[in-house]
Amino acid sequence: MSITNETELLGMKKVSEAVAFTLKEMCKYAQPGMTTKELDDFGGKILANFGAFSAPFKTYQFPGHTCISVNQEFCHGIPSEQRKLKEGDLINIDVSAELNGFWSDNGNSFVLGEDIHQHQTLVNASKQILHKAIHNIKGGVRISDIGHLIETEAKKRGYQVIKNLTGHGVGRSLHEEPSEIANYKDRFNLTRFRKNTVVAIETFIATKSTYAETLSDGWTMVGNKGGFMAQHEHTIVVTNGKPIILTEMNEIWN
Repeated sequence: MSITNETELLGMKKVSEAVAFTLKEMCKYAQPGMTTKELDDFGGKILANFGAFSAPFKTYQFPGHTCISVNQEFCHGIPSEQRKLKEGDLINIDVSAELNGFWSDNGNSFVLGEDIHQHQTLVNASKQILHKAIHNIKGGVRISDIGHLIETEAKKRGYQVIKNLTGHGVGRSLHEEPSEIANYKDRFNLTRFRKNTVVAIETFIATKSTYAETLSDGWTMVGNKGGFMAQHEHTIVVTNGKPIILTEMNEIWN
């Protein structure tokens, strides 16, 4: 969407506060021995307290309030009573929601407890790359140039990017134009970021794979060559200068 007045900006700020606070609290609440269903239920209650509705459930009838992916699961992991979290797990939580007709999206990958499997370097890389990408976005910048920046920064650190997972426009629905904000230089995409538009910028930084494939459950995605992936995401408003980071409250850069 494009922000045209203060009412729209306030609506985006409120829904972004809901998803950012939910994500932050879920990351703090996660602990070894807990099931991903318990963690998801905790997040669902926070969203309900804001009066917000789970975006993946409302849009796609996803079987959960939030997406929780663990270790080799890259994204869209289904919360489960059978899946127990363990020390050192690489966890990704993606929280998106609708509130009063406005939609926002954010995500965080983190290591649970002690980094016994050496995932923290990957997590740090994804966070740093997202920060650099977002702070290079303003009106007139080519979307493909930001993709090029993300892939270049990933390769510098010895990682790959996932080419079939992308950021996207957001605001009046979960996925809007621009429909694909890729993590690589898509030379066919001549679109530029426009001032006052709302976009969800996501990194998909991987150790081995370059594409994500869907498992038989119809939701969970894993790498085509295995390995691990870290994702971080903020919803922002594009300006002609420094972007407005609507989901900054999630504290993924802290």
